[in-house]
Amino acid sequence: MSKRFLFFVVFVTAFGFLYAQKESKADRLYYEYAYSQAAEAYEKERAKSGLTLEQELHLADAYFRTGRYDKSSAVFMEVYKKDSLMTNAQFNTMLQSLSKTSGPDRAKAFLNTRSDQVSEALMINADFNYETLEDLGLTIGEYTIFQPNINSPQSDFAPSFYGEERILFTSGRPSDLKEMYDPSGESYLSIFSVSITATNAAVRPGPLTWVPRIPYHQATPFYSEALNEVFYVQSNMDAEVLAFDNNGKNTLAIFRSDESGSFQPLFRDLSTSFYYPYYQETTGRLYFAADFGNGYGGTDLYYVSSNNGQIMSQPINLGPHINTPGNEIAPFVFDGSLYFSSDVFYGLGGMDIYKSEVQGGDSFSIPVNLGPGINSNKDDFGFIVRKEQGGGYYGYFASNRPGGLGKDDIYGFRSEEKPGLKTLAFRGTVRDTDGFAIEKAFVRLFDGDSLRLKETYTDRDGNFLLEIPWRDSVRVEVGKERYESLNLGNTTGGKTLETGEPLMLTLTSLESIVLKQANRTLLKVDAFHFERNSKSLTPEITASLDEAALQLKKFPELRLRLEAHTDSR
Repeated sequence: MSKRFLFFVVFVTAFGFLYAQKESKADRLYYEYAYSQAAEAYEKERAKSGLTLEQELHLADAYFRTGRYDKSSAVFMEVYKKDSLMTNAQFNTMLQSLSKTSGPDRAKAFLNTRSDQVSEALMINADFNYETLEDLGLTIGEYTIFQPNINSPQSDFAPSFYGEERILFTSGRPSDLKEMYDPSGESYLSIFSVSITATNAAVRPGPLTWVPRIPYHQATPFYSEALNEVFYVQSNMDAEVLAFDNNGKNTLAIFRSDESGSFQPLFRDLSTSFYYPYYQETTGRLYFAADFGNGYGGTDLYYVSSNNGQIMSQPINLGPHINTPGNEIAPFVFDGSLYFSSDVFYGLGGMDIYKSEVQGGDSFSIPVNLGPGINSNKDDFGFIVRKEQGGGYYGYFASNRPGGLGKDDIYGFRSEEKPGLKTLAFRGTVRDTDGFAIEKAFVRLFDGDSLRLKETYTDRDGNFLLEIPWRDSVRVEVGKERYESLNLGNTTGGKTLETGEPLMLTLTSLESIVLKQANRTLLKVDAFHFERNSKSLTPEITASLDEAALQLKKFPELRLRLEAHTDSR
């Protein structure tokens, strides 16, 4: 079983699986990750006495995990017809199975029938990625993919830069210290270090001596050059034995270790596993993946603020544009972009690598699939990248695509351009002159004067988000019936659009500039008087006329009638 879902293989039972309902051989097999045998056992139990809805969902998932997507989608749809209540992660797997059996169009059609039940962010993400993947010219990079000679017949994954010429990685290759881990059929995971030359040749990998070796899992390292420390995950232990929660589950904790071998736990919970720590040196943020049970799907991405790696805040979820009904893992920030992996249903298959622009600290642009080349119809994850000294970019990722040596293998890549589609993000809030949010105002992007690129409407809080593949020049229109139309004109590489910095836009309503009086509607401008025996425009008169002209520009559909009279003088 692939280690791409490290979170699926780290749970072990202390005294057998504890199940609250009837004793079930199929359930035990399912929770021991023996999915093929579990599917067979579930079918026998279904024929004999029937299955609960939860067991039906387990059967559908077991079929999916073993590549029998037609059976998986059939069972999922049977359950959905009986009871549409399923977890976000199960909903994601159902759409994945539909995509694999009938193509993305069926998954899109099914998603559209549920558009009122899923988040707006998920619909925006899905639409954008379906659109860009259909136009592959937008997403395909000129990548040179190669295999460094560090892979083994076992799983090798989670590469991390370790100085200029070395990388760290995780492997299930045999170890004298570690026993076999039954769910994977490989050794308990270890962290290795290896030197890679300019020709991609590697010396023999060896265990990372910084990390005190234990007989259980140690995995997904990240080396911080600023702290000269390694962040990683390892199995929870009491003394020298595995520690289990009340349900017989062993989980992974995040540790840090320095060159002397001194180590310290950072996150430890006997019922929650943590994965793929990444320390951002410029901000002091420690990113990681976890399933706290209250996120958007399976594992979500979080960060905590830290002081030189010491935790200083509660975990902050990266939000619904990054986290989906699927599983998100392996965060990596480079040059203002967040790279991560997700098995969300609108990808190319399994885990895919995405890129999102970091905007204003806690905001992120729509994550965009890196497209074929880096991604495949298998699992691609654990992406890292840096600049070449002579220009261009290079990095590494893991994949279980055909042609490798083991279940997961580490691949290298080179490219002339920064990996990932560059986008133009436009977001903000629309309010009226009294500061109240305007709902359902249109926001339109144009290329030039007439070609409409995209349109959206503000939500109940007046917020909007529009994102398109990068263009050097766009025109933006914002408005609503009985409100002014705001034309922001052409913006060429403007800071606001390029960085996604939120805009606060104000629209004047028609009601706010007119006054109803008897059977007349008057424009709210200050009354003015000419001097006696004069037709000259005084500054006061000019100010009133300028105000009237301004409102005519805002509301060109207005038709005014000017009235004046002389008094008895």
